[in-house]
Amino acid sequence: MCNLTLGKWRGYDLGDALPDWTVTWLYADKSGRRQKVLDVEGATQMTRTQPILDFGGGAGTWIFRILLAAAAAFMVYTWFQPWWIGDIAVIQGTDDLVLHPWGIAAVGQVRMGADPALYEMPGFFSPFVWTYFGAAMVALLASLFLNMSLPVWRFRLPLAAVLIILVGLSYLLAVGLAYWIGDMRASGMDMNFIGRSQYTDPTSHRKVRMESALMDGYWYAMYSGIALVVLGLVRFIFMWKRKSS
Repeated sequence: MCNLTLGKWRGYDLGDALPDWTVTWLYADKSGRRQKVLDVEGATQMTRTQPILDFGGGAGTWIFRILLAAAAAFMVYTWFQPWWIGDIAVIQGTDDLVLHPWGIAAVGQVRMGADPALYEMPGFFSPFVWTYFGAAMVALLASLFLNMSLPVWRFRLPLAAVLIILVGLSYLLAVGLAYWIGDMRASGMDMNFIGRSQYTDPTSHRKVRMESALMDGYWYAMYSGIALVVLGLVRFIFMWKRKSS
């Protein structure tokens, strides 16, 4: 860093040996002669370091954190709720097949007598979705206190808001994929994913009737994803006062 020796400007002694990045050029007199004047505000902003995590904040910041924590808790709740159930007529009970985000749980009679293609998922599926769920929770937890910006073209986007929106969109994608995969597999067996259907079991060659429906957990999961996206978009409203102060 080079040093500059400054004189006086309008009678004020600016001092000697100031670093070059603390100085700006201004026209000081009518002759057009340029004088170097200390830019105190700019120097203060450049020397101030921003922590990666910020555990402080005003009332708006803490209101947002409470809302985000509630949305994350709601997402956890919907994750463990059944999204879809199938009731096979010849089996006693109503929850013979239960769809969760990590796969389908089947009662013993279904596992022993029905085609595994009706309910089994690939071996990698369950570890993959549980890894996603853990990563989503870590991202939301970090977003509570994260104080970093992500440069995108000419803008600097808050990384916390980006993470919240990505988690919300990915959860909405998971909800949509659950329906698409379920409907695709049901269609492959000439069944209806939603409503009543009848098919011939390839193992026992018996005709089986089944009634299936989406559960409240499915819709709650959708609302959870929407809530996270909205929170990510409006985050700047709660952080506005703190950043402008």
